[in-house]
Amino acid sequence: MKLLRASPWLLAALISACAVRPPVQPPAPPPAPTPAPQPVPPPARAPEPIPTPAAAYPTLKPVDWAALTFWQDDTTSEAWTAFLRGCATLKKQSAWLAVCNDAANLAPPDDASARTFFEQRFQLYQATQDDGNAEGLITGYYEPLLKGDRVRTERARFPLYAAPDDLITVDLASVYPELKNLRLRGRLAGNKLVPYPTRKEIETAANGNFKGKPIAWAEDPVDLFFLQIQGSGRIELPDGSHMRVGYADQNGYPYKSIGKLLVERNELKLEQASMQGIKDWGAKNPDKLPELLASNPSFVFFRELPNGLSGPLGALGVPLTGGRSIAVDPRFIPLGAPVFLATTQPNSTLPLNKLVMAQDTGGAIRGGVRADVFWGFGDAAGELAGRMKQRGKMWVLLPKDYPLVSARR
Repeated sequence: MKLLRASPWLLAALISACAVRPPVQPPAPPPAPTPAPQPVPPPARAPEPIPTPAAAYPTLKPVDWAALTFWQDDTTSEAWTAFLRGCATLKKQSAWLAVCNDAANLAPPDDASARTFFEQRFQLYQATQDDGNAEGLITGYYEPLLKGDRVRTERARFPLYAAPDDLITVDLASVYPELKNLRLRGRLAGNKLVPYPTRKEIETAANGNFKGKPIAWAEDPVDLFFLQIQGSGRIELPDGSHMRVGYADQNGYPYKSIGKLLVERNELKLEQASMQGIKDWGAKNPDKLPELLASNPSFVFFRELPNGLSGPLGALGVPLTGGRSIAVDPRFIPLGAPVFLATTQPNSTLPLNKLVMAQDTGGAIRGGVRADVFWGFGDAAGELAGRMKQRGKMWVLLPKDYPLVSARR
């Protein structure tokens, strides 16, 4: 939290002096008048610098396009659809209006034309960590398919809850603008805001402090747990139709990795701590599973989404594009910006260099060089997402002369 700085107190002293009255003397000629002191002009104040992305986001370092040696490696035109989807929201901001309008008026470009457009209209920045390191963690997520029902049945017994009525979300930016993108969640107990129940408290049937409203029921608790991590997915209903669900809210607790916990407990090796590895462990240890899931206090609430969407809705409010949308930390990278990602394929040393769009956020996505790649829908995408835990670098593309005030101080 930004500390408030007290204003200095102005001190003044009034000094009086007494003198003995001298004998009366003949009046002396009046002294020559002393010129009145001229006021000293205040020192000139340096003009305020115009905010630029490099100044507003100190971890973004401006670089020349020649520094991006991987730029020619990608089929850049394949990112064009994702970019135009983002423009549906971005063009409401004056900084994006011109580039988004120009992009909308272009015929679908080939790779060379797409690269030329971005080179001419955007400034390139290398993303770094707070300590200046240019490398970070790149993971993956996807849109899973779960089996379930709209009503509780003998098979579908695990609820997907809607955002509860008593959950209060405080947007801290309304009081502290520098805390943009940070929210405080809780509920009222009398006249006090207290923490909301944890995952364990919510999932305890005897807990009378939580009265949730299920929108659907899942058959498998582990699949439901990973649905909360992914943030969106589909429920396959008994008649074969799909119900699409997406993130609605969260109970206010930070995400705690159960994969990391299993490694710390020597239950899994580090290379086994993928989504698939955790599911296999849960199938072999059903008695330990409830305690493991409850160790992550974070709990996600859902809402039903239209089935006609081309993809799940990300934090930008537009459908995500498989392989071309990523989740980022918006305190470091402006939401909606194109990002060039240089990493490796999931669980591989083969290079993965591509232009993606920062169209989502995530509770575990924190830092200046941190991305979660959205791989799409279904089991194949889940295999890629579950295995992806790579190192990588990121370059951010922002319109030239982009005036932006950072969410961080």
